[in-house]
Amino acid sequence: MATEDKNRATAAAILPLVGGGANVASIAHCMTRLRLGLHDRSLVDDEALKALPAVMGVVEDDTYQIVLGPGTVARVTPEFEQLVEEAREAAPAPAPGNATALSSEELATQGAAIKARQKAKNATPFKLFLRKIANIFVPLIPALIGCGIIAGLNGLLVNLEWLPAVTPALAAMASGFMALIAVFVGYNTAKEFGGTPILGGAVAAIIVFPGVANIDAFGQPLSPGQGGVLGALCAAVLAVYVEKWCRRWVPEALDVLVTPTLTVLVSGLVTIFGLMYVAGEVSSAIGTFADWLLSNGGAGAGFVLGGLFLPLVMLGLHQALIPIHTTLIEQQGYTVLLPILAMAGAGQVGAAMAVYFRLPRNESIRRTIKSALPAGLLGVGEPLIYGVSLPLGRPFITACVGGAFGGGFVGLFNQLGDTVGSTAIGPSGWALFPLLDGNHGLGSTIAVYAGGLLVGYVAGFVATYFFGFGKDLLAEFNVSQEPAPSTVAATGGPHPAPDAASTGGPEGPGTDPGSPAKTPAGV
Repeated sequence: MATEDKNRATAAAILPLVGGGANVASIAHCMTRLRLGLHDRSLVDDEALKALPAVMGVVEDDTYQIVLGPGTVARVTPEFEQLVEEAREAAPAPAPGNATALSSEELATQGAAIKARQKAKNATPFKLFLRKIANIFVPLIPALIGCGIIAGLNGLLVNLEWLPAVTPALAAMASGFMALIAVFVGYNTAKEFGGTPILGGAVAAIIVFPGVANIDAFGQPLSPGQGGVLGALCAAVLAVYVEKWCRRWVPEALDVLVTPTLTVLVSGLVTIFGLMYVAGEVSSAIGTFADWLLSNGGAGAGFVLGGLFLPLVMLGLHQALIPIHTTLIEQQGYTVLLPILAMAGAGQVGAAMAVYFRLPRNESIRRTIKSALPAGLLGVGEPLIYGVSLPLGRPFITACVGGAFGGGFVGLFNQLGDTVGSTAIGPSGWALFPLLDGNHGLGSTIAVYAGGLLVGYVAGFVATYFFGFGKDLLAEFNVSQEPAPSTVAATGGPHPAPDAASTGGPEGPGTDPGSPAKTPAGV
């Protein structure tokens, strides 16, 4: 009961700071963030929200995102939804322009400026496309994580020859979702692109249907699952366009019969005799290239990938990797890229620890680091990114250096033949340990990943401690009673944080980051 009261108290504290129930247009959540659609952004009190103990940070993207952390957000969201509903029932929505003392002209001006700024920063066609891709795959992450952990447990029991009567059941639990993941991808794709979700799922189900083995395409028989998630995505997108064409031209009296039939028939034929083969070739090429890259240039590739992942997260470009991760998991049972990219979070943790020691008089920043560090160790990087390194500027770069060295370490072992992979996407940091898999046994895999984390921590710390601060920055921040970097950024200090809307966050536009993401969730 105490936990429920705490979650409700958190929701009750957030609600008035986002303008009350009448200002909330939509509510959703991903792995770490409460995502709100708001009628009037000017009613939000950003600084008061950031000051709440349960709030790790805020990110403005296509929705207003409040970072609460994994687990917490899933419990606070229902309470928040209930409070919003109660507020709406208690009082009607206020008329626009009357919610504050500002005049209607001032509110309109503010709203127009915010809208224009957001549109310019986040509505590029490429970012909108990546946001759609993230929205397709982020909802699948909880199942990927759950099934991945069960698969790891099952592998451990099989290797130890324990509970032989139970392991077949665990194998079925771990493999069932992956065997049908194409259907879920098709469903979400049609939903995201404006079609009927069940039709997208129906077309994608053709890919995993065992009967396709009796069909020849391009001179050879098809294989169930050929093309995987990429084929399912393309098939569902095609189904959406066929369905929309039918809605325009088919008479309303015949729509319920003709439209779904033509959608499945046309999209299904193209999928069977084209998309499955092409997507299968592309999927195979992705797996081959990933193996070749890490086998021949693992250390260098790991260094580049680990060093660039935080900037990719800032730009929202990390979401392009989600289908690649999923394809590798579907093909090989694990993705070799995620453990390398997770090193970016290790560099971030090391950098934050260096900031803590370099600013001994700034209790505000040190308090932020102490509260955010446990989440950072578990792979939730938003509090450290938006509360510490990005506002300070140079420590963000040195955090990338730490990620590069950690990624180079893991990549080197891949190059030497000791493959380290993850059976699911989503977690990083210490939270990735239960999902690790490789080709040389669990002990070796864990040792390499743990070594990479240690290298990332040390490299991020050393780079930040010695190169993360100039004299001016130290003089500005190494004083007592100094506001946290997020406050300095908000008040126009000399080292402002980049606009969160432009960074996208680790999950979104995920993980879920979604974020990011929204992204896989967190770094």
